[in-house]
Amino acid sequence: MFIQTVFGQTNNKISIQLENNTLREAIKKIETKTSFKFYFQEDWFSNATLNKNYKDATVNFILTDLLKETTLNFFIQNNSVILTNNTVINNSIVNNIFKQDSVKLNSNNTIQFYNKNEDANKKIVIIGKQTKNNKAFYIISGIAKNENNNEPIQNLVISIKDKNINTTTNSKGFYTVEIPAGFNTIETKLFGFEGTLNDIMVYNNGSLNLNIPEVAETLDEVIIDAKKDANIKEAVVGVTTIDVVGLKTIPVVLGERDVLKIATTLPGIKSAGEGSSGFNVRGGRTDQNLILLDDAVIYSPSHFLGFFTALNPFTTGSVNIFKGSIPAEFGGRLSSVFDIKTKDGNIQKFSGEGSIGPVTANLALEVPIVKEKSSLVTGFRSTYSDWILKAIDEDDLKNSEASFYDFIVKYKHKINKNNDIQTSVYYSKDKFSITSDSLFKYSNLAASIKWNHTYNDKHKSEVILVNSQYKFDIGFEGDSNLNFDYGYKINESQFKLNMKYLHSKKHKFDYGLSTKLYNINPGEINPNGEKSDVIALTIDKERALESALYISDKFEVNDKLLVDLGIRYSFYAALGASTQNVYTSGGPRDESTIVETRDYGKNKFIETYGGPEFRISLRYFLSPSLSIKGSYNNTIQYIHLLSNNTTESPTDTWKLSDLNISPQRANQFAIGLYKNIIDSDLEISLEGYYKKMNDILDYKIGANLSLNENIEQELLQGEGKAYGVELLIKKKKGKLNGWLSYSYSRSLIKLDSPIDQERVNNGKYFSANFDKPHDFSLIANYKLTHRFSFSANVTYQTGRPVTFPIAKYTFAGEEQVVYSDRNKFRIPDYYRLDLGLNIEGNHKIKKLAHSFWNISVYNVLGRNNPYSVFFVNENGKIQAYKTSVFAVPIPTITYNFKF
Repeated sequence: MFIQTVFGQTNNKISIQLENNTLREAIKKIETKTSFKFYFQEDWFSNATLNKNYKDATVNFILTDLLKETTLNFFIQNNSVILTNNTVINNSIVNNIFKQDSVKLNSNNTIQFYNKNEDANKKIVIIGKQTKNNKAFYIISGIAKNENNNEPIQNLVISIKDKNINTTTNSKGFYTVEIPAGFNTIETKLFGFEGTLNDIMVYNNGSLNLNIPEVAETLDEVIIDAKKDANIKEAVVGVTTIDVVGLKTIPVVLGERDVLKIATTLPGIKSAGEGSSGFNVRGGRTDQNLILLDDAVIYSPSHFLGFFTALNPFTTGSVNIFKGSIPAEFGGRLSSVFDIKTKDGNIQKFSGEGSIGPVTANLALEVPIVKEKSSLVTGFRSTYSDWILKAIDEDDLKNSEASFYDFIVKYKHKINKNNDIQTSVYYSKDKFSITSDSLFKYSNLAASIKWNHTYNDKHKSEVILVNSQYKFDIGFEGDSNLNFDYGYKINESQFKLNMKYLHSKKHKFDYGLSTKLYNINPGEINPNGEKSDVIALTIDKERALESALYISDKFEVNDKLLVDLGIRYSFYAALGASTQNVYTSGGPRDESTIVETRDYGKNKFIETYGGPEFRISLRYFLSPSLSIKGSYNNTIQYIHLLSNNTTESPTDTWKLSDLNISPQRANQFAIGLYKNIIDSDLEISLEGYYKKMNDILDYKIGANLSLNENIEQELLQGEGKAYGVELLIKKKKGKLNGWLSYSYSRSLIKLDSPIDQERVNNGKYFSANFDKPHDFSLIANYKLTHRFSFSANVTYQTGRPVTFPIAKYTFAGEEQVVYSDRNKFRIPDYYRLDLGLNIEGNHKIKKLAHSFWNISVYNVLGRNNPYSVFFVNENGKIQAYKTSVFAVPIPTITYNFKF
C-alpha cells in the first residue's frame, strides 16, 4: 500500500465497525462519516466480506488496512479519494500524469482512465501490487495446463522475450522464474502445443497460470523428451526423463508398453538378461535402486517372472531416473532413484485410454469429481496368458498357470489456490505354477497421501505419508509327505516433509526431513495337511527405524557457473525385540565361534549406524549450447536383498542391517559433456563415472538363505568398484527420431579375508554377475505419413560372467569337475532386432475414440540368445546346458484406443 499525498481532514479520527460488509459497503460507511468522496471502478471489487473494528483511527490507517490484501492503491487530494488498480500516483508528477492520461471523475463515484497511447485491443496482465519501493526483479510462478483437457504440461519452455531468461515446468506443470520489474512478454514453447505470447506488467511477486492449446496438426513422435536445454543447463549429472506417451511406437515383447524395460535401452541401466526382473545401474546390484511410485516404495516392480513391468503405462505421468546426481531429498539406496508419478486426472471431462494385446488388457479412466477442483484416475490391467503355457508342446507345462493383475487409484482435490491434497493406492498380484506341485503368489501394496501447501510465492511445502508392503507365499503339494506353506512379508511406513524456498535468483533451497519404520517377517513355514512331516518354523521378526534430515542449495554463481550443494544426514537404528549372536573377533562366523547370545527387548536399540551424505554437482557453460558438469555423491544403504539367483526373483528376501551386518556405502564421481545442436533438436551427452562401494553383500558357496535363523553365517561383505563411459545421442523431432546409446562399463567385486572360507578368487577383484562391458541400443521411429510409421529396436550386449568347469576327475565311479575362479568366463554375446509398424487412426475431430495399432515382431532374426549356462551330472557324466527365453520371433498385434 502506498499513500502519496494527504490533505485536509485525513488526520481526523473516526470509529467504524464492519460486520460481514463488502469493501464497497465499507467505503460507503467511510463516506457517511467524513466529507470524502471516493472514485473507483465497480469491477475492481469482489464480493468478499470483511469483519473489522476501528476505534479512533485515521482514514489513512483504515484504508491502508482495508486494501493491503488487494491490488488497489489510493490517492487523496483535498476531499477526493481516488482508488487505482495497481497504479501508484506520485504527487510530484501528478499534473503531468493527468495531462498525458485523461481522467474522468464521474458523479456515480467511478473513475475512468483513458491512455491515449494504449492499444485497446492489447491485453496486458498485471501481476503483483505496485508499491513505491520497487525492486529490480520479482518472482513469478504458476501452473501451465493443457487448454483441451486441463492436465498439467510438463517440460513447457517459458522464456522472457528479448531477455536471456527462461525456465521449464516440472511434472506438475509448475514453474517459477525471476524477471525484471515492469513490462515483459512471456513466450511459451513445447512441441505439440501452440506457442503463446503473454504481455505482463510486473509490479511485485505474483502468479500467472497459463492455459496452452494443443496444435491441431498431427505431430511427429518424440520418444524421449527432456526439458528444453535442461541437459546442458541443469547442474545434475546422469538424470533421464522418459516420455511415457512416446513409448507406444517401440516394439516390445508381447505388445505390452513397458516403462522400465525401455529404461534399460539407456546408457548405464542394464538388466541381467531377457525376461529378468530388477535393474543394474552403473555397476550396482538390483537392490541398490529406489523405485518410487507416488513417493511409495515398490519392492518388486515386475510381473510374469520379469517379462512385464508392474506399472501401468496409461496412468503413469512422468518417470525421472537419477543415476548420477541423486538429490538430497532421496536416500536409502546406493545406485539410483526411479521417481515415478501418476498423472493428474482430467478435471473438466470424462476421458480414458486402453489397450488389448495377445496376453494383457488395460483400461485407464479419468473422472472429474468436482469440475475444476478434483478428479479421479484409475487404471486396471490383467492378463489372460494361461493359453500360452497350454499351447506349448511340453507335457511338463500342460498344467501350468501364470497370471497377474494390478490396479491404481489416484484422487486429487484442489482445496484453494494455496492447498491441494492427493492420495493414491496401488496393488498388484501375481500367481504362477510352472510345476504341478507348487503355487507361487506375490503382491505389492503401496499407498500415499500428500498435502501440498503454498505459503507465498517463495515458500512451498509437501507433507507425505506412505506405506509399502511386499509379500510372497509358496504352497507345495506333492506326492510325498512334505507339503508346506511358506510365506514372507516386508512392510514400511514413512513420514516426509519437503520444503522449497526460492530465496532469490541465485539461491533456491530444498530442505526437509523423513522417518521410516521397517517391519519384516523374514519367513515362516507350516505343514500343509495332517500327514505333512514338515516342522513349523518362524524366523524372528526384524524392525528398524531410518530417519534423515537434508538441505540443498541450487546456487547460481554467475551466468556460466551453477552449483547444486546438498547434504543429507541419515540415522539408522535396528530395533528389538531380537536375539543376536556375538562372534569371536577375527574368526569365521559359525556355530563354533559364538561367544554370546544377546536378547534385546521391544524397541531397544540393537545397533545404530549413520552419517552425512554429501551431494555436490556443478555445471559450467563452455558456450551457450555446450556445458561441462561434474558431481560427487556418497550414499548409505541400510537394507539388503538376499538372493541365490543371478537375477532378482519374486522369492528373494530383504535383510536389515543389524549387529552383524553393516550398511552398504558408496562414493561416486562423475563428469560429463553436453551439447545441443540444430535448435536443440539433437542432444549429445558423454558421461564418465567411477564408483567405489564398501560392505557389499555376497554369499558363501552353497549358502542357505531361506528360513535360516543365523543368516549372518552365510553372508560375506566385501568391496566393489564400478566405472564406465556412457554416450547418448538423441533426436527428438522430424520424420526420423529416437536415440542411440552406448556404454562401456565394468562392475567388480572383491571378497578378501584371512579366513579361507570367506575369501573368493584369492581375495582379488572379479566380475560381478551382471558385469557386461559393452552395451549398445538403437531406438528409431520413422514417420512415413501422419498415420503410418516404422520403428526398430537394435540391442547388443556382452555376455554376462559365468563359472565353468576347467578340469574333471573320477571319484567313486562318477565324473567330478573342478571349477574355475568365480565368474572367470562369459556366456555368448547377446543381440536382438525388433521391428514394428504403427498405424494411427484417422484424425477426425469428432469421433468416439482415437485408435492406434501396433504390429511388431520381437527378435526378428530368431537369435537363440543364451540366458544362462549350467552343468548337470547325468549318469556319472557332466553335461552342459544353456537356457534361452525367446529363441524364435514373437509377433504381436496390439490395439490401443483413447477417448
